[in-house]
Amino acid sequence: MVRRHELSDEEWDVLSGLLPRTETGRPRRDDRVVLNGIVWKLRTGSAWRDVPERYGSWRTLYTRFRRWALDGTFTRMLEAVQAQKDAAGDVDWLVSVDSTITRAHQHAAGARKKGQGPAETAHAHALGRSRGGLTTKIHLACDGRGRPLSFVVTGGNINDRTQFEQVLAQIRVRRPGPGRPRNRPDHLLRDKGYSSRGVRNYLRKRGIPHTIPERSDQQANRRRRGSNGGRPPAFDKERYKQRNVVERCFNALKQYRAIATRYDKARESYEAALTIASLLMWI
Repeated sequence: MVRRHELSDEEWDVLSGLLPRTETGRPRRDDRVVLNGIVWKLRTGSAWRDVPERYGSWRTLYTRFRRWALDGTFTRMLEAVQAQKDAAGDVDWLVSVDSTITRAHQHAAGARKKGQGPAETAHAHALGRSRGGLTTKIHLACDGRGRPLSFVVTGGNINDRTQFEQVLAQIRVRRPGPGRPRNRPDHLLRDKGYSSRGVRNYLRKRGIPHTIPERSDQQANRRRRGSNGGRPPAFDKERYKQRNVVERCFNALKQYRAIATRYDKARESYEAALTIASLLMWI
């Protein structure tokens, strides 16, 4: 019987072909057991030392998790699965973009980089400080079925609009044969927090149709200027109703307690946790 915190046979069949192979050296712990231990840790939000013994030594799990996080293994696995889905026509390119804030546990603080002070280190590891304590913000783009296409991690005090272009640039779905990966949505949905002239001009230059509601203060300014205020931007109410998929995407990601509350000190570890959760959502 497969435990609910472990990979199903279907998930393992997909992932097993994407993991790096090591043919030299001494025999090592089975990759499926290690991945199950990593997933268990992310699901429960437990400390590495508390992972059950059936998954082997917690040091082995942590070492392999960090190695695969730093060498880009998890990222390449996610990109490969997205490419497979797109080749099968299983990617809905009605893309929604939004952000969510996660509370950072006190254990997430304290990481240091040589030559950096506390403030610089917090920025490097995507931690923001406010009256509520340490927070991290996830800026994310998902497809029309609520599956993550890309994400950017910053401190919780970073404005959403400053990361918009980077989130779109991170969408890179490889296609069969030569050519660049696809990164342009068929249509983009965003809430009124992203309503600005700069954002709309950027999308028009790239030829990306979009639906973004206009803020009330922008509407008032346009009306006050009369004919000089220009026409209101087009807005499709029916299409905008589909923007809730990004909220469902965040809800699914936060089923992993290690994502809902950040315990990792290093940015790379937290990004790897998000990548693993995204990967399993695509499978």
